[in-house]
Amino acid sequence: MPNNLNKHIFLVDDDPDIRLVVSRTLEQLGSKVTCFAFGADCLEQLHSQRCDLLITNLKMPDMDGIKLLTEAKRLIPTLPVLLITGYGDTQTAVRGFKAGASDFIEKPLDKQTFLSAVESVLKQHTKTHPLVGKVLTKTEMRVLRLILDGKSNKEIARSLHRSVRTIEDHRAHIMHKFGVDNVLDLFKEIAVIRMPDLEADE
Repeated sequence: MPNNLNKHIFLVDDDPDIRLVVSRTLEQLGSKVTCFAFGADCLEQLHSQRCDLLITNLKMPDMDGIKLLTEAKRLIPTLPVLLITGYGDTQTAVRGFKAGASDFIEKPLDKQTFLSAVESVLKQHTKTHPLVGKVLTKTEMRVLRLILDGKSNKEIARSLHRSVRTIEDHRAHIMHKFGVDNVLDLFKEIAVIRMPDLEADE
């Protein structure tokens, strides 16, 4: 799995044995792995550290995997997330995919199946622009909301009391961070984020 060299993976699981086994497996393949026992600690580090893939257990005491997935997607919309569960069923899988999960893996983990899923997700989310996966600024969040409302650059500039050129720059940064090059694809990507959470971020 040579493409995993230098990839930074966040692993969240309240079971220390799972963290140890999974992290060692991924590190042997050339990936850097940062482990967390709590979802809140993972979210804090997402603000300052690069993360190419988030792998999280679904059932955890402080914050379940769906909640962590949703919050992580608010911070970094393009971040791929793998959910791990020992309680997998159709309803849970649907909830995970609706929240934006890239894949869903059941315990006990089969090493080859797990590694194939990791490889597939990382391959699909190869970053081609330095801004892809970066956290949106508060101003970019405001511009994004107005874009989703169908406002033109001129209307957004008037609303935010900025120049049209400034709005064009913000719009370009937003597109790069989502890894898209047109508004239609932006709408598709934003569909995995819960809009009430997005609108509440000021």
